[in-house]
Formats: sequence, structure tokens, C-alpha cells
Amino acid sequence: MEILDKLEAIKDRYNEIARQMSEPTVMEDMKRYVKLNKDYKELEPVVKAYQSYKNILGNISSAKELLKTEKDPEFRTMAKEELEELTPKKEEMEEEIRLLLIPKDPQDSKNAVMEIRAGTGGDEAGIFAGDLFRMYQKFCETKGWKFDVVNVNEGTAGGFKEVVIEVSGDGVYGILKFESGVHRVQRVPKTETQGRVHTSAASVVVLPEAEEFDVELNDKDIRKDTFCSSGPGGQSVNTTYSAIRLTHIPSGIVVSCQDEKSQLKNLAKAMKVLRTRLFELEYNKYLAEMATKRKTMVSSGDRSAKIRTYNWAQGRVTDHRINLNMYNLQQIIDGDLIELIEKLQIAENAERLKEEFKE
Repeated sequence: MEILDKLEAIKDRYNEIARQMSEPTVMEDMKRYVKLNKDYKELEPVVKAYQSYKNILGNISSAKELLKTEKDPEFRTMAKEELEELTPKKEEMEEEIRLLLIPKDPQDSKNAVMEIRAGTGGDEAGIFAGDLFRMYQKFCETKGWKFDVVNVNEGTAGGFKEVVIEVSGDGVYGILKFESGVHRVQRVPKTETQGRVHTSAASVVVLPEAEEFDVELNDKDIRKDTFCSSGPGGQSVNTTYSAIRLTHIPSGIVVSCQDEKSQLKNLAKAMKVLRTRLFELEYNKYLAEMATKRKTMVSSGDRSAKIRTYNWAQGRVTDHRINLNMYNLQQIIDGDLIELIEKLQIAENAERLKEEFKE
């Protein structure tokens, strides 16, 4: 069976990684050890599922053999009952294993850097960007993730022109990546005197946070400037040069961080975002390659794609990628994104299954 051959090869790879990780030379090479440890953890669920699947196959084979050879009616009844119980379990395990065998985005387990920017719509777009910020903040709280603001450019009537956030936790990018794209809002703005519905937009970009092993930065390629914070921060605002601006000279990428009172903390955060922006250049090549393999990329990260509309009058949220309408807008805006993201994950898994098993 092809599936068994794949699983046996994965088990052999799993055992080989375990052997390599115990070698002193590998333990001395931190970059290699981290990579092997990550691969080991990713293969572990597949190997465990394979062991359970093999046990079920063995028990099915024994029950069938018993039915062939056993004359005692009581034993035959027991064997039939066991077969009736094991057959659906076998099918469930096969479905679970198919999903586990889908090649994962290697970035899914990483932390994420999220950027929310006001788009078309003037002040209302900035207010909507603020609504999205609070939606993600509440969602991250329910997941137990750390939600750190890196840089803020506030809107003139509330909300944000731009806000950059670092989100840390278990499998953050694999969940938040579905939020990348243009979000559109249809509602009567607070500033509207005639009661007319306006359409505004904000863009969300979610990037896998680059680790030090992913991007090597040379100090001579970075220009560091300090300036006074202009956002929230108490007495230190406009009095101490704690804010940091980094310019990566070869690429021209500029990153600012002013959220912390400490210059060192701002520098550490800014370096993380700079690494992520540089990593994005390579990661976009990977996304482009994936896009050629699948007709509809559920989580393509295409910044210009309109992915979702929030219609206040109808209490409706529409996700355009999977033609999904949900009529619990207020709950979603209050951070209840679980059902929506699960439906997007199911759609992406269906795409990946088609790609992996199309032959």
C-alpha cells in the first residue's frame, strides 16, 4: 500500500533524526540542532498515528483469520463484532493520516508580525483599522497569545493610520495567516450626518516572524537612529530618545519602534521586525510558487486581494475566498474568530489534499 510505504519512510526519517540529535557534533551546531528538533516534533504526530493504524490493521487481520478458521459460534460472533468496530476506526485513521501527510507550510509554527493599515475611506478607514486591531487583540487573548504593539501611527479621528504588532504563542502564523488581505467595512460612520452608508477599507498583512537562524544581519548594513517617542508612554514621551529607527541600507527597508520606554527593548523589537521584512522577500517567492500549484490560494497573503466584508446594516460578515456568509458580525468584531478561521483551514486542507493525492 502506498500510504503504508509513505508512513514507513516517515518513521525511518523520524528514527534517523533522533539518532542524529544524540550525536555530540550535532549538539554543538545549534542551528542544525534547532532544525532537527523542529523536524522531529513535526513528524511525531504522524509516527504516533502510524503506530495506531498498524495496530488496527493487525487486529483486523487477526479477526478475519479467526472467521476463516474458527468453528466455535461464540468466537466467530466476537470476531464479527470486532471487525464491525475496527472497520470504521480504520477509515477514520486513514482520513486523519491523509491530513497529517499534507505538506505543511514550514512557517506555520512561527510567531507572527501583523501590520494593520487604514486604506480608502478617510477617517472612517482609520476607525475601522482600530476595530480590526481590537478584534485581533481580543482573539489573541482567548488563545493565550502575547500581543505586543511595536509601532503606532494614530488616526486623526481615532483608530490608526498604521499599527504593527508582534504576536507570540503556539502556532500563531498558521492561524493568523488567513487574515492577510484587504478588509472592507460597510456602515454609517460616526462622522456622517445624513445617515448614508459608506464603504471603507483597511489592509492586514501577517508575516511569519523571522528567527535569527532565518536571516543573517550584518551590523554594517544597518543604520540606527534614535528619536523621541510620540505615542502613549507616560512622562518619557518627547523627553527621552528611546524610540528606534533602523534602515537596512542594501534593501532600503525602514523599521521604527517606539512602544517601549527602554531604547534597548525598542531596538530588540525593531530588529525582529527588520528580520521579518527581509525574510518576507524570500517568503513571497514561496507563496508565488504555491499559487502556481493551486487555483485558489485560501491563504495566499496577497495584499491587494479583497478577502472579507463587514456589513453592519445586515450584521453580516462575508469571506469572499470561500463564499461564506456569517450573521454574527458583533461576535466576530468582539474577537470570536474561531469558527471563521476553522472554515478557512478546512478549505485550505481540501485544496492541499487535492494537490497531494490528485494522482
